[in-house]
Amino acid sequence: MMESEVHFCNSCGEQVGVDANGEVFVACHVCYYPICKACVDYEISEDRKFCLRCCTPYEDNRAKDNGDTKVSENRSTMAAQISNSQEVGSLHARHALNVSEASRELNDESGNPIWKNRVENWKEKDKKNKKEEGAKIEVPTIPPAQKMEEIQPSEADAAEPLSVIVPIAKTKLSQYRFVIITRLIILSLFFHYRITHPVDNAFGMWLTSIICEIWFACSWVLDQFPKWYPINRETFIDKLSARFEREGEPSQLAAVDFFVSTVDPMKEPPLITANTVLSILAVDYPVDQVSCYVSDDGAAMLTFESLVETADFARKWIPFCRKFSIEPRAPEFYFSQKIDYLKDKVQPSFVKERRAMKREYEEFKVRINALVAKAQKTPDEGWTMQDGSPWPGNNPRDHPGMIQVFLGHSGAHDMEGNELPRLVYVSREKRPGYQHHKKAGAENALVRVSAVLTNAPYILNLDCDHYVNNSKAVREAMCFLMDPQVGRDVCYVQFPQRFDGIDRSDRYANRNTVFFDVNMKGLDGIQGPVYVGTGCVFNRQALYGYSPPSMPNLPRSSSCCCCPSKKPSKDVSELYKDAKREELDAAIFNLREIDNYDEYERSMLISQMSFEKTFGLSTVFIESTLMENGGVPESANPSMLIKEAIHVISCAYEEKTEWGKEIGWIYGSVTEDILTGFKMQCRGWRSIYCMPLRPAFKGSAPINLSDRLHQVLRWALGSVEIFLSRHCPLWYGFAGGRLKWLQRLAYINTIVYPFTSLPLVAYCSLPAICLLTGKFIIPTLSNLASALFLGLFISIIVTSVLEMRWSGVTIEELWRNEQFWVIGGVSAHLFAVFQGFLKMLAGVDTNFTVTAKASDDAEFGELYIIKWTTLLIPPTTLIIVNMVGVVAGFSDALNGGYESWGPLIGKVFFAFWVVIHLYPFLKGLMGRQNRTPTIVVVWSVLLASVFSLVWVKINPFVTRVDSATIAQTCISIDC
Repeated sequence: MMESEVHFCNSCGEQVGVDANGEVFVACHVCYYPICKACVDYEISEDRKFCLRCCTPYEDNRAKDNGDTKVSENRSTMAAQISNSQEVGSLHARHALNVSEASRELNDESGNPIWKNRVENWKEKDKKNKKEEGAKIEVPTIPPAQKMEEIQPSEADAAEPLSVIVPIAKTKLSQYRFVIITRLIILSLFFHYRITHPVDNAFGMWLTSIICEIWFACSWVLDQFPKWYPINRETFIDKLSARFEREGEPSQLAAVDFFVSTVDPMKEPPLITANTVLSILAVDYPVDQVSCYVSDDGAAMLTFESLVETADFARKWIPFCRKFSIEPRAPEFYFSQKIDYLKDKVQPSFVKERRAMKREYEEFKVRINALVAKAQKTPDEGWTMQDGSPWPGNNPRDHPGMIQVFLGHSGAHDMEGNELPRLVYVSREKRPGYQHHKKAGAENALVRVSAVLTNAPYILNLDCDHYVNNSKAVREAMCFLMDPQVGRDVCYVQFPQRFDGIDRSDRYANRNTVFFDVNMKGLDGIQGPVYVGTGCVFNRQALYGYSPPSMPNLPRSSSCCCCPSKKPSKDVSELYKDAKREELDAAIFNLREIDNYDEYERSMLISQMSFEKTFGLSTVFIESTLMENGGVPESANPSMLIKEAIHVISCAYEEKTEWGKEIGWIYGSVTEDILTGFKMQCRGWRSIYCMPLRPAFKGSAPINLSDRLHQVLRWALGSVEIFLSRHCPLWYGFAGGRLKWLQRLAYINTIVYPFTSLPLVAYCSLPAICLLTGKFIIPTLSNLASALFLGLFISIIVTSVLEMRWSGVTIEELWRNEQFWVIGGVSAHLFAVFQGFLKMLAGVDTNFTVTAKASDDAEFGELYIIKWTTLLIPPTTLIIVNMVGVVAGFSDALNGGYESWGPLIGKVFFAFWVVIHLYPFLKGLMGRQNRTPTIVVVWSVLLASVFSLVWVKINPFVTRVDSATIAQTCISIDC
């Protein structure tokens, strides 16, 4: 257990306290396992003579403490609740009646469950370890931090780190922080001036502008302060190989299960999915440690048949990639590279084999395209397979679960006779009346299937359009996850998203460079980056809802809210969930660490029913959760495992379990990625941001205006759903204190940013109103006010410049991000806020279509496609209104004389700020650059001219003066 300022007892959850000498109470001087003195006395009274952590006799512990300190073992909460063997027997009897038929087959020849045999193997292994470590018990006390990992002293490089933090230069970072503090001070003075100098003749507009500016300032704080500790990281792949891949020995690298999810093959073309799968199967990693699971949530026969063709082509493609170290290993993107492919290639046969492989790939594409063409029209009787039987997924909303293993250790080999990674097709069962939870539900089904079939300790999930661009990406992640000094508390390693096929100027900020290169680096210095949905390597144990190994369980009385209710009736359910979580953690801890108990004592520590209520009715899956290092039982029958895998993807499997609540991908939002990462970090896990020089993964992005806005709408709606749920970072996860405050600010920013659309729309409308009414939101400026405004603008510019210095982003990328912040804010974010509240108040759900991944034949042809949608209305309205306001303002100035031009400058600059930010949107409406519709230009000029003439003649916003007032004025003048 890592040392901390406050130690909690692992039996009762209270603080350990101090001994008679005023020092932290230590129960066992060999393993330093934290347990309080009250629990020690209770354990000794129960006549328990051994420490469960290190199996050292209590008498030895007391002797080391000269009889002054009593020590005890860690007795789990579950063991405390099971008091006699009769109760245990009844629990296991009930379990035997509740398991599924497939689970009943998990017995060996003697009739014992496989998981019990596994426990016996652990017991024998533990006895051997105890004999070897018998001499080490007499060694002087070892600090607890060094007991986290067993390091073999014979390995010279065992303690060397596999990665290092590369800090940003102190000069850059200190300047950056100084400017942030300075900008805060200037903002305070600015708001003091604005609030104390109201504009009486335009009080409504002034008050609106003040509210908007205060909101913008708070948003800036939420966005800026999580960047307080930005860092870079560097990995050492060569050290990883030296430690875990020794010549002449089997590779010790951890296994990885890849997840690829797809829904609609018409919008997510099978050729794109096939390239993603091929890049995974050809990754630079031991073949026996790689498994690829493809989730077909649309149960399309087209996806299944395309995977059949992909598996066949992989037998030729994989040896070619490994022989010549091809990068990238997605054939479509490798053959389309406009580079010298002969560079660094010295094999004489390379050119010949490359040409042959390119011909093979072209034939593969023809076969895939033929399948797509065939699937354009569904037969009336439905699809049939090659053997004549109907396709089980003809009704995508009502079909059984389907699993097909294409490649693997016992399957086909490549053209050179070598083994291939496992490739598995999965389509979970769907029935009417069940909630399937879209992508999050599909990912959870893959978690269970992979646990039954391969059970790799790490999971890497990719979208179907994100291929592996760097074949060593998995090794990059393992430099963190397999490092004993770093990876113990890491729940996932997140890679940045990079994209192909985006226009050179990145008109709609599709690359999201500012987020991935600035914000995520800042989060990596706190508690880690947020999970962004793809390109992420997970620790499977973290997905199962466990706390980090270095942290004690939260006390049973803890709550997830900052202000827990005092009414017992509202706390019962939360206490029950916490108690069950403690039981599960305690049982798993004992299975991992306590291996000297006999079978009877072990049965007292495990309640199988507790596991079933958490993970579901599958003994195979439950057994897999107990294997921290992964793997499946050697005695398991493959056919039985397939049957059990079908069972765990049934549509009713998750009912009355913790799936989607505390385990796996979390339900409740269309952006399940943010919610899933947030729950993990609330438990105390941290994440890592890995940015290799060669991008690890690349994908495609919707580059036309309409699809881009729909994508942003989906993200924003997910954030609004989280804001309106119980998982809102404003109040969730305070009890344990495991989420750092700057990290909480970052999560708050991810769920409140859509609400910025309301003040943004108001603020973008103010320039036009000012120009039309002749009023302004700012009074006549004094010297002090001018200095404040100037200081504010300079601080904004300097902050951006310093961000560019330490992050490496360009000024164009920063500007594109700023522009699309306004475009998305006044369109997609605005709709997301209203749709989110409609869903909460009226139950009106919004169904989103999958964004098409195919592109036009011409380069960037999709960029100019305009699909009219209601999302285009608000930005178009703001552009027209501000342009009309500018025309009206100039008309008034021409009509009002010389003195009217001074006030006009500020108003026009304000309107120009809005128009220049919305310019990419306006350009998108115009279509192709060299094909701007003439009718648009003609009507724009005509409308502007007519409106300006009418404005000069009517001018309804100017106060009317009657003739009597004019006559009275003339009398008073001495002509």
